[in-house]
Amino acid sequence: MITTVILASLAVYSWKLLGYLVPQRFITDSFRGFSERVTVALLAALVAIQGLTTDGEIEFDARLAALAVAAVLLALRAPYILVVIAGAAAAAGLRMLGL
Repeated sequence: MITTVILASLAVYSWKLLGYLVPQRFITDSFRGFSERVTVALLAALVAIQGLTTDGEIEFDARLAALAVAAVLLALRAPYILVVIAGAAAAAGLRMLGL
């Protein structure tokens, strides 16, 4: 498994390096806009899958409350460390209550 992680890390790093080698003339405004939208969509999908599913089933538990707390604090432009601590505290509190 460690070999897989190392190989995947090297593959991702090589793609990042390749991005720096692409000449600026090939990066158009439409391409830049597309890459920004894809990044946001992939991040949203990752958050949704990690925050709302367990074993392929949708499950509403303490993770959803932690995401909601974090989203509100991010909207209020709270410091990131506060967002993480408040989200963890919300999840821990609800799990302690058995929810």
